[in-house]
Amino acid sequence: MAKKRSNGQDKSPAPAKALPDYQAFADNVHPGETELVTITDTLKDNYMPYAMSVIVSRAIPEIDGFKPSQRKVLYTMYRMGLLREQRAKSADIVGQTMAFNPHGDQTIYETMVRMTRGNEALLHPWIDSKGNMGKVYSRDMQYAAYRYTEARLDKSCEILFQGLEKDAVDFVDNYSGSLREPVLLPAALPTILLNANQGIAVGMASNIPSFNLKEVCEATRALIKNPQADLLEIMPAPDFSTAASIIYDRDQMAAIYETGRGSFKIKAKCQITKKPLRIEILEIPYTTTIEAIIEDINKNIKNGKLKEIIDVRDETDLKGLRITLDLKKNSDADLVLKKLYALTPLISSFACNCNILVDNKPGVLGVRDILLAWLAWRRVCLARELAFDKSKLEDKLHLVRALEAVLLDIDRAIRIIRRTEKEEDVVPHLMAAFAIDETQAEYVAEIKLRHLNREYLLRRTQEITALEDQIHDLEAILQDGKRLDQLIATQLKTYANSYGKDRKTQLVPAEHLESLKLEPQIEDYNLKLFFTQEGYLKKLPLTSLRSAGDLKVKDDDQIIQELETSNKSEVLFFSDRGNVYKLFCYEIDDHKPSQWGEFAPNILDLEAGEKILFIHASQDFSGYLLLVFADGRMVKVAVDSYATKNKRKKLVNGIYGKAPLKALFFVPEERGNGDMLALSSQNRMILLDTDLVPYKKTRSSQGIQALGLKGDNILTQAWLVSPDKAEDYAYYRVRSLPAYGRFLKDDLLEERQMTLELEN
Repeated sequence: MAKKRSNGQDKSPAPAKALPDYQAFADNVHPGETELVTITDTLKDNYMPYAMSVIVSRAIPEIDGFKPSQRKVLYTMYRMGLLREQRAKSADIVGQTMAFNPHGDQTIYETMVRMTRGNEALLHPWIDSKGNMGKVYSRDMQYAAYRYTEARLDKSCEILFQGLEKDAVDFVDNYSGSLREPVLLPAALPTILLNANQGIAVGMASNIPSFNLKEVCEATRALIKNPQADLLEIMPAPDFSTAASIIYDRDQMAAIYETGRGSFKIKAKCQITKKPLRIEILEIPYTTTIEAIIEDINKNIKNGKLKEIIDVRDETDLKGLRITLDLKKNSDADLVLKKLYALTPLISSFACNCNILVDNKPGVLGVRDILLAWLAWRRVCLARELAFDKSKLEDKLHLVRALEAVLLDIDRAIRIIRRTEKEEDVVPHLMAAFAIDETQAEYVAEIKLRHLNREYLLRRTQEITALEDQIHDLEAILQDGKRLDQLIATQLKTYANSYGKDRKTQLVPAEHLESLKLEPQIEDYNLKLFFTQEGYLKKLPLTSLRSAGDLKVKDDDQIIQELETSNKSEVLFFSDRGNVYKLFCYEIDDHKPSQWGEFAPNILDLEAGEKILFIHASQDFSGYLLLVFADGRMVKVAVDSYATKNKRKKLVNGIYGKAPLKALFFVPEERGNGDMLALSSQNRMILLDTDLVPYKKTRSSQGIQALGLKGDNILTQAWLVSPDKAEDYAYYRVRSLPAYGRFLKDDLLEERQMTLELEN
């Protein structure tokens, strides 16, 4: 331990602070005095409860179709009597909701706004609003403060609350224990599918599309009759409050219905007017906004992709959404519309993730499973409601039977009441006189004097038969699952007729998407590619090449390849790492003869230190590539083995990578391509017929050992020779492979050395 400085006079340097010895500390801890807690235990005790709270009590909707925050708002409005009364100020609604939801007034108000008719976020809004509630399709159109708006429950909310007063669902205490609130709302429809619902929890999320109310009711009724019914025939696809159109693929939608996951595309509704020439966007996908579309349009106008558009205006008003695009005269409006669909969110995807809570357990369910889970839950709610009604009828029957007993001797009942000296003795005397229980006696004792006449008592006792029939009917329904399902089906049909509306989102076949694809407007022309030893690629149109002077290259650089091709060709770049890179010619800028060209590492995503050795250009990927490697191996590979369906820009292991690539030749046919010379560092040379080099289907094949090498010798050069020149090298001809070749003759060696000096 360091000594304390005395009176601040000790000038000796403080000792270095030692790192704490955690193990020694742990060893010295006495049992019962200190408890060490691991990080895993801390996470389990603290983070896991938080995560489960977010999943179960906040972000994921339950089988009744609501998150807790939404349910609390609706229940508060129900308690306020807003199902049938005039609208109340939103501020009042928010204030009273805070008795159930302590998360803040602004959060409550935002939740309420989303459920209003004015916001248009829900296909079937639950709240009838007055005032500015913003719009779901506008990012900048904000809702008014809650002191300015009013709201009440929509009439269709009777679907949600029917049976709430009849013990259809459980109630729990609110956070303060001062009030009771329902755990779920006894929704008489599969509201979980009626409105779009999105939530992000901890480690999971939910994104459920909305469906048409009529179709949901019909599909549920079909499932009641046959759990294997084809839902797509009744409810073909989701339906959205912003309308637009779904690019419909039945197989794709069937997979979503089965698994609860998948995505589909939504297409905006647009129309073209001729005078003046303009495009009007009238409906947009649910997943985008007006501002996002306009921003993308303006961005593409600036970069020249939508140069036909001269003005973009947001003309959305109380009549509905409208974005107007003014076009230049003589523009091709159909082509512009195709560009809009390709370049902006006018076609957007909706990713389904039907994650819901069933019995407080999250799970991703298909549409069929969601409806079946709702049916199981609805049967319980309805059975509880019917049991409540049965209990009330039994209580009423019990009281009416007391009147039946009194009817036998009304005068006696009056005498008993009149002659009883104390009030508390009236009920016991009636119980003894008419053999009824305390509840019945209390009921008889409370009858008004004016009702103690034969007519009134006869009329009431005639209810006994009707009450007994109702009780027996309810018992039969509760014991017969089919009758319970029939009652659910009847309710579904009634509500579908009362609140159902026609589908908003139309369906267009998937083939329609193909017709909207924008064909790339690529100008095709003949050109020449020049590739230099330092890795520069120069692209010159043949028209400019004819009038060009000398081609400029960087100092100490030289052109090693020249290829004549077209602007729509694809260029293959072969690197010293065995990788092959791909790029279309039209993706490379045209150059002037005086320019160096593009540096390969700048236009390709090369690995660190990687270098391009050779290039090849092709439009139809026909023919073969003859590859020659430093270890003397040679192979022919079909060019079409480098063709890919998608736009892959890098092919790993594109060639044999265990030796450097020394030469690359294009040969039109597998055989009959003439002769080739190959030279080693030992100055041994062979002349071989290229037919001896085998064709291999695998791009990275090592081929055949053509030039035999000893020690550290390598193949240094290879080149094709024309038939008339081949006779000059007949001395080096080989008939089989591998071959070590012959040493260069003196005259050829001197010529070769002079060539090397000139090259250097």
